[in-house]
Amino acid sequence: MSTVSAPELLLPAGSLAKMRAAYDFGADAVYAGQPRYSLRARNNEFRLEQIAEGIAEAHQRGKKFFVTSNLIAHNDKVRTYLRDIQPVVELKPDALIMADAGLIMQMREAMERGRFPEVPIHLSVQANTTNWAAVKFWQKVGVSRVILSRELSLEEIEGIRNECPDMEIEVFVHGALCIAYSGRCLLSGYFNRRDSNQGTCTNACRWNYGTQAAGECGNSGEAVPLAQLDAGFDFATEAAEAEGSFASCGGGARHPAADQVYLIEEKGRPGELMPIMEDEHGTYIMNSKDLRAVEHVARLARIGVDSLKIEGRTKSLYYVARTAQVYRRAIDDAVAGREFNPELLLELEGLANRGYTSGFLERRPSQDYQNYLTGNSELQRSHFVGEVRGVREDGWVEIETKNRFQVGDEIELIHPAGNRRLRLEAMQNEAGEAISVAAGNPLRVWIPLGLPAAGGLIARRL
Repeated sequence: MSTVSAPELLLPAGSLAKMRAAYDFGADAVYAGQPRYSLRARNNEFRLEQIAEGIAEAHQRGKKFFVTSNLIAHNDKVRTYLRDIQPVVELKPDALIMADAGLIMQMREAMERGRFPEVPIHLSVQANTTNWAAVKFWQKVGVSRVILSRELSLEEIEGIRNECPDMEIEVFVHGALCIAYSGRCLLSGYFNRRDSNQGTCTNACRWNYGTQAAGECGNSGEAVPLAQLDAGFDFATEAAEAEGSFASCGGGARHPAADQVYLIEEKGRPGELMPIMEDEHGTYIMNSKDLRAVEHVARLARIGVDSLKIEGRTKSLYYVARTAQVYRRAIDDAVAGREFNPELLLELEGLANRGYTSGFLERRPSQDYQNYLTGNSELQRSHFVGEVRGVREDGWVEIETKNRFQVGDEIELIHPAGNRRLRLEAMQNEAGEAISVAAGNPLRVWIPLGLPAAGGLIARRL
């Protein structure tokens, strides 16, 4: 049996607390970025002081800390970039994750002139790398790792590995998927004037839309609703008819339905009708399922992928801990030659999700990628309810509550040393009085767990 090397497990860090949870539960590295130059301008606490603290703590623990600097820059940010990134580089992060070719050129020139210390550059998924020739190009200009596009199959990833054996490659294995090519989405900018590629995405693809048939008004070409068709209009039927007309893409005549104009109305914006077009490829607006590729970890390790990446810098502490723990187990099982454990799939169902898909790693029908039913994440198996903050000598532990739970619930302790499930038999408030319900955040309660030390998260089983 050939030896399988363990790929790096790379987790998102939206805060220092999430960084620590990622390391505690098995991550080898985390990524975080400055709000101005990464694609997480909101819900991001990593200013220079936090980046410095994160890098220092990571290196003390023998872990890695990557700084994400992956926006597609406009002129004003090109002008300020080297000035603002210099103090970050001097902190000696383990790599910069970048997407903009001009900024990469500036960074490489600054390092070659000795202005900056050498720091590896990892090419962001935003750069849309889908073939081995592109990987070789970026290798020639000084990039040390390429994060491959999420539009690739396992076979294509293996082909790139074979053609580029001396280049580090990284692959996304879990998290939200964008409806646009490798995240280059225009919806948020179109609807809200908030550019996804500048870090201010409003997730317009997740909104709850209704559809109406429309037609062009006179000579203006403006799309207006066809009120007489509103009753009985069915988007799915119209789409199926349009697709059927292009089943044979030989030299057939163009079906009128393929050029149909529709108006969409978002639930929270009644009366604001926005036109979209249906063409021969379908309507690629709305809501993707979430990526889950834990069942493919062994294959990716055998291919020789250097790093497996989890998306979600704005996700919860619970998400970070749970995904780190599950994918750590999957990597360890793969390296040890053990069969895939289906229980890992069930563990991930405990996270809020929009339904899971393996994305483009396996070639499947388009309906397997899209969630046409709900825009919001839904809880399937468990609900995060609290963090362990302290331990008494009698084994009772202090819980900082995040959501409601009560005596009689089946709860799960998620801990770096191992998880445990039990039926909650008692609870006390901060005064030591018996209570039956913890109503939610922000409360401190005590429950009997028998832990020797603080740490860990509590989930209520659904």
